[in-house]
Amino acid sequence: MSKPRMCPHCRAFIDPKEKVCTYCDNPLPKAYGDRVDTGTALRGLIPSTHFTTFIILAINFGVFMAMLLLTRKVGADALWNVDSRVSVLFGAMFRYSIVVDGEWWRLITAGFLHGGVLHILMNSWVMYDLAASVEQIFETPRFLVIYLVSNVTGFWFSMATGNVLSVGASAALCGLIGAMLAYARRSGQSFLWKAYMRWIIMIAIFGMIFPAIDNAAHFGGLAGGFAVGWLAASNETNRAIESMWKAAAFAACAITAVAFVYAYVGISRAF
Repeated sequence: MSKPRMCPHCRAFIDPKEKVCTYCDNPLPKAYGDRVDTGTALRGLIPSTHFTTFIILAINFGVFMAMLLLTRKVGADALWNVDSRVSVLFGAMFRYSIVVDGEWWRLITAGFLHGGVLHILMNSWVMYDLAASVEQIFETPRFLVIYLVSNVTGFWFSMATGNVLSVGASAALCGLIGAMLAYARRSGQSFLWKAYMRWIIMIAIFGMIFPAIDNAAHFGGLAGGFAVGWLAASNETNRAIESMWKAAAFAACAITAVAFVYAYVGISRAF
């Protein structure tokens, strides 16, 4: 599947086969990279990406390692998968705990937990490949709002439609796809729309093949990401609007941090 290229002149996404931008008519460089160079290690071996993406990946892997260690402590096999009791303890989405016990933070913490090695590797690969393009288009404050809000809307919809135990970053990742679809629609970039619709089709196919996948969380994240992305993709901008997005990003990060504190308190009480 061909990935869209970003024109360095007008920042429009275009067909990777084009040599001249179809939007601004400027020639594209031969050795083309559509991502902003932020100075990564192993330059040339891995694509450049944004620091924010690495922070989220680091949090995900750090939490996952802690979950594996606790899984071993409770006497379960910690080689490939996390014990479900540990997932609940760390803040997995579980309807009963949220509705009856009032543990609202599970709608947030669940997006930073993973059930096994394959689960976190797959989500990390998708995020590494997807997040840089989204952050480059929307910039960091909007990117954070899209990611964190989509995470909540995804698990909220999952909670509203069932009582399954659910974890994973895929709800927020579907939100990033939704945001790119919103951007493509608002900017009239049909090639970009088609490219990210392929992502949706692949996710839907995986959801039908593997019954353990939380399709409701994917749909909720997609819808939330599209809604926030539609607002974020507006061409109207000024200092007040940019300050608003920065404040929203700060608030979203602060609420996420509070959710982790609640989860930590729960873990501490259990031991």
